Amino acid sequence: MIVSRSIKWRHVLFYTWKSMLYFAVLSVVAYVLHHKFDMERLTVPFNAIATLSTALAIFLGFKNNSAYDRWWEARKIWGMLVNYSRAWGREVMTLAVDPVGDEPEEMWNWQRSLVYRHIAFVHALRVNLRERHPYNEIEEELFETLNHFDEIRPFLTEDEFDEVVHKRNAPNYLLMNQGRDLKHGYERGWLSDYRYVRLGETLNEFHNHQGMSERIKNTPFPRPYSFFSRVFVFLHGTLVPFAFIEDLGLFNIPLSLLINFVFLSLDQIGERTEDPFENRPDDTPLTAISLTIEENLKEMIGDENLPIKPPPVEGVVF
Repeated sequence: MIVSRSIKWRHVLFYTWKSMLYFAVLSVVAYVLHHKFDMERLTVPFNAIATLSTALAIFLGFKNNSAYDRWWEARKIWGMLVNYSRAWGREVMTLAVDPVGDEPEEMWNWQRSLVYRHIAFVHALRVNLRERHPYNEIEEELFETLNHFDEIRPFLTEDEFDEVVHKRNAPNYLLMNQGRDLKHGYERGWLSDYRYVRLGETLNEFHNHQGMSERIKNTPFPRPYSFFSRVFVFLHGTLVPFAFIEDLGLFNIPLSLLINFVFLSLDQIGERTEDPFENRPDDTPLTAISLTIEENLKEMIGDENLPIKPPPVEGVVF
């Protein structure tokens, strides 16, 4: 997620230079044809371009609003995951009671295991959603390196870790193990009927968070929006230089580039926002949220080995 108020221009130009080069060459060609070869009829009515610009702006605005809704929904899902994770830690630490009082260490290890396995679940879910590689060298430079399952090793036993890394859906398997541990605590008498059900309900919320995240991840943004917005931007950009060439002459070149850059940027904003789990600079900051959950839960159980949150990289929080 980009948190700085300014964006590096080299990043902007990286994604737009090819298109801008096309528009620049086209503007120069329009000027040469009109003023050097006297092809004065090679123009497009200004009213036609104005109408097309208005329609394109409305279309891009609708597309960007829809893309932002996906990004914001992802952020809300992970915000709720933070809340329920804190509730999970509180319930595990306060609802379990040793009725006899002669097994405090065993119950403490059981509670600790439930909290640590949840931290592993959060990190595993993040890695599962971000299972990809950066698209290019700019994203390689900003690519989040904490993106592998080795991160969850400290929170699991070696046997459980070896099982988890070979599962197709590691987060789901970890939740299954959480359910088994809850059943074990119920059988040992550490949880009453009501408390066992209450913890099970909280565990179900984590299934909901995982499912909602996977729905966004696995359901692409409607492709006609992306395809036709790109087509319309280039069609509009191709016609723009021929709308002002007669009145502006050489000044038509920078003006056409400016107009095309605006529409191209609008298209790129939607393109970069529609998929919030791809580990790109514009995406939902899953790493920062995961480390927040880890920090909160460790504090609840008195673990002083708190994670160190990485600072923003060129204004980007992952």
